[in-house]
Amino acid sequence: MNIEQARFNMIEQQIRPWDVLDTHVLQLLATVKREDFCPLAHKALAFVDMDIPLGHGASMLSPKVEARFLQDLGVHKHEKVLEIGTGSGYMAALLAHRAQRVISLEIVPELAQSARANLQKAGIHNCEVRVADGSKDLSVDGPFDVIVLSGSVAHVPAQLVALLKPGGRLAAVVGQEPVMRATFVTKVQDGSTQTIQPWDTIAPRLQGFAEDSKFSF
Repeated sequence: MNIEQARFNMIEQQIRPWDVLDTHVLQLLATVKREDFCPLAHKALAFVDMDIPLGHGASMLSPKVEARFLQDLGVHKHEKVLEIGTGSGYMAALLAHRAQRVISLEIVPELAQSARANLQKAGIHNCEVRVADGSKDLSVDGPFDVIVLSGSVAHVPAQLVALLKPGGRLAAVVGQEPVMRATFVTKVQDGSTQTIQPWDTIAPRLQGFAEDSKFSF
C-alpha cells in the first residue's frame, strides 16, 4: 500500500466532501501519522471510512468525524482541552497540535498505556493521558476551554458542561442508533448554554455513561 497516496485519498475523498475545508485542519491530517496510532492488526484500515476496533470495547472514530470535530470546535493555541476516551491517542494528538494543553481520560489501563507510547513516538509532549472513568472521575484540572467526547453518549452529561469555562465548547455524538447527532454545547458568559446539532453521524458508545431509560410512565 502506498501510505502517502492513501492519506491523500482519505483527505480528498472522505474529509473534504464532508465540508472540512479548514486548511490548518487538512494540513494537520496530512502531517499526523494516523497509521502509527492504529493497532498493528488493523494498520491497513488506517485511512478507511470506518471506526477501527482497538479491543476492550473501544474504537477509533472514523477520520471524517475526527476531522469535522476538530474543525467545528475551532481549538486555539492558548486553550486547555479535556478529552474523554483516549483510545489510541490519535484524536488527542490532533488536539495537542491545536491547543496549549490536553488532558485525556481513558477508562482502560491497557489503552492508556498504548496511547501514551503512541503520543511519545509522535513527539507530542503537551498531552497527559490519565486512567480514569470520564463519566464519574472528574477530579481533573478544570475548567476547560474545550471538552471532546471521543465516542457517543445517550445525552450530554451536566457534570461535563459544568467544567467548561465561559466561552468554552463541548463536542459529543449524542443519541441512539440509528439516529445520532454531533452535538456542540457552548457556555456563554452568563453561565447559560447554547446547543446546536449541525450534522448526523454514528459513533461507538463511550464506556461508563448512563443510558436513557427506555420506559416512560
